[in-house]
Amino acid sequence: MLFDPSALATIGAALALIGGLVGSSIGIGIAGSAGTATLAEDSSQFRNVIIFASLPMTQTFYGLIVLILITTVISKMDSVVASVGEGAGAMILGIGLMAGAAECFSAIYQGHVCASGISLLPKTKGKILTNGIMLAVFVELLGVLGFVFAIMALSMLGLM
Repeated sequence: MLFDPSALATIGAALALIGGLVGSSIGIGIAGSAGTATLAEDSSQFRNVIIFASLPMTQTFYGLIVLILITTVISKMDSVVASVGEGAGAMILGIGLMAGAAECFSAIYQGHVCASGISLLPKTKGKILTNGIMLAVFVELLGVLGFVFAIMALSMLGLM
């Protein structure tokens, strides 16, 4: 065995969480930056800015759940390798990488959508909130799909 399957799976679990953390941090930073400018113009939009700026945070939770799921698989790695084969660790690494990338890019681009909504809050007197959230939810869906695909992949390998 060239690489320990448990080590590869652990790296995959970490990548899932790292993707969510990095993406959420960047997305929140993008939205928060727009929020600061908007609040300087119209401080009554604080509640709406907070709502928009917090939306990219959810991808971190998806990455955390994937990490938890993979670590439960790692706890029974000997039986996983026996049933799936020597490549089990690499497969789980790939699943974690896929989930991390989905969460990262989803959060970053959701931050851009939220920043656009934030910048229009003063002009629309807050009426853009519902429409902006709906548009941000479309980007969120890709993070949710990355999360669901990770669960499906783990299930198809018989790991869950």
